[in-house]
Parts: sequence; C-alpha cells; structure tokens
Amino acid sequence: MTVLLWCVFAAICAFAFLNGFRDASNSVAAAVRTRALTPSIAVVLAAFFTVVGTLLSTTFGSSLVSAADLNVPDGAAGLAILLTAVLAAGGWGLFCWYRAMPMSSTQAVISGFAGASGASALLGGDGAQGITRMLVGGVLIPLLLTPVIAFGLSFLVVIPLTWLLRNSSSSDVNTIGRLGQSVTTGAVALGHGLQDGQRTAAMLTLALVAGQTATPTGIPFWAQALAAGCLGVGVLCGGWRITHTIAYRLVAIDPLRGMGAQAVSASMLFIGAIALNMPLSTTQAVTSSIVGSGANQRYESVAWRRVVSVVLYWLATPVTCIAAAGVLFLAINPLLGWAG
Repeated sequence: MTVLLWCVFAAICAFAFLNGFRDASNSVAAAVRTRALTPSIAVVLAAFFTVVGTLLSTTFGSSLVSAADLNVPDGAAGLAILLTAVLAAGGWGLFCWYRAMPMSSTQAVISGFAGASGASALLGGDGAQGITRMLVGGVLIPLLLTPVIAFGLSFLVVIPLTWLLRNSSSSDVNTIGRLGQSVTTGAVALGHGLQDGQRTAAMLTLALVAGQTATPTGIPFWAQALAAGCLGVGVLCGGWRITHTIAYRLVAIDPLRGMGAQAVSASMLFIGAIALNMPLSTTQAVTSSIVGSGANQRYESVAWRRVVSVVLYWLATPVTCIAAAGVLFLAINPLLGWAG
C-alpha cells in the first residue's frame, strides 16, 4: 500500500508539472503575440499568479474532495483508479503537446477517473458512485458550453472596446491594449491556479483518503503548497509548442482584442472556481476567447481549418482518456493483491 501510495503521489506531481508546462501558453500566448510582454517576463508573471491562485482559495478544492470521495474506494483499488486516471490523462497531454495541440487536462483526468472506475466495476470491484454526474458536470457541459460562451463573449466585447477608443490613434489603442494585457495575463494565470491548482491539491488529498491515511475533512496546506510548486515550476519551464499554436497558427489579433479575450477567459475561470464550484478548462476558455476576439475584425484573421483540428482534439480527449485509463487499470489489476 505504501509503495502504491507513493507512486500515486509521484504521478500526481508529475501530472501537475506537465499541466503547468503545457498550460503556460494559456496565460502568455496573447501577450507574447502582441508584444505586450516579453516571453520571459510573461512566464514569470504567469508562474507567480498561478502559485497565488493555487494558495488563495480552498473552496473549490474542498468541493472536489467531497464529490470525488464518493467515487474512489478505499485501499489499493482506489489508489489504482487514481494512478491509472492520472497516467492516462498525462500520456494524452504529452501526445497533444508533441502535436502542439491545446487540450483540457481537467476533462482528461475526470474522464480517466471514469474509465478506471468503470474497469474496476467491470471486474466486480468497487466502481464509481455517481460517475454519470461527474462526467456530465465536469466534462460534457463544460466541453459543450465553455468554447461557445468564451467565443461569443469575446466576439461581443470587441464592440464596446473599439467604440470607446474610436477617436484614438492606432498607437494609443495598441498602448492601452498592451497595458491592459499586462493585467489580464496575471488574471488568467490566477484563474488557472484557482482551477487547476485546487484540483491537483484535491487529488493529493484523495490519495491520502484512498490510502486510509487521512479523512476527507478538507485539503491540508501542504497539499496546496505542493500543488502550487509543481504547477509553478511547470509554468516556468513553459511549453512553447502550444504557445506558438495559440498565438500564431490559429488567429491574428491586436493588443486590444488580446486584452478583451484575456479578460473574458479570466472572468469565466473566476466565476467557475469561486461562484459555481465548476471545473472549467483553462485551455478551452482562453483558446476560444482568442479566436472569438480575432474573428471580430474587418479582414479574415482566423485559420478555421486549424481551429477545427483543435476542436477535434478536444472532442477526442474524453473518449481517449476513458479508454486508456480503463485499459491501464485492467493491466495493473493483477498486481493489486500484492500492492494491498
């Protein structure tokens, strides 16, 4: 049990690092594209606010622990569900990074939970309780609504912004946009920490609960600090392959539209984490917002074929991670007796 618990902890920390590594692009892509911030300054700023967001609030993470505890049985089986879910989500994340495609780690890991829990139930073990609610609330609804809402709001927010600055020179508009992006870049990173950081801390706590070394009474501070550290270091390392896709291959935007897109995506992340206690994909919110603001221009600026490719990866994420986690659980199941 102890060996398996440490393996789960290592996998969660590696997943958090990879999450920060890939999702650094969400915070910095627009600001780097419009030259509002240099890449090095943007990454340091994003890492700092990601850490702050992770440490700032426990409400969202505590709600995740309460919900997910119903789905993870005690003992080796529960730890195996956690391990295979994280490995499946991490493997898919690495593949998407190699392909320079943004994807949702939130939906990947929730889908992994579903696949591993389903495999456990198939073998006659303790399966997931309320897994349908988990998939609908954490994957299906956000997958369908987040891109649409982010795209629509960002498209619309361009209208009042351009009207307010209609009498300003192009130079002044760009200056205002870049100054605004200096703020909104930090806001997106803060939202990233609120969302992804608290989920990582929640998974660490769930591992303790499944390993019967803690009770689900809340997230300890050390779990938050560990999650913050792993995410922050990952952001500092920065996955520039995906940044290049979001910033240069999908759409051309100016500083004003970049500011509007980041403001919309940050607001959605704040509302999801603080008001709704709902896991939202930082990647989907940011990418859709950037495309939405870029689409509201007089000239064609969106590479729609590439956008469709990104959306197909988003749709493939739940199916792939459910299947991969299920297969991984079946593969390691013969070892659970020894691990227990």
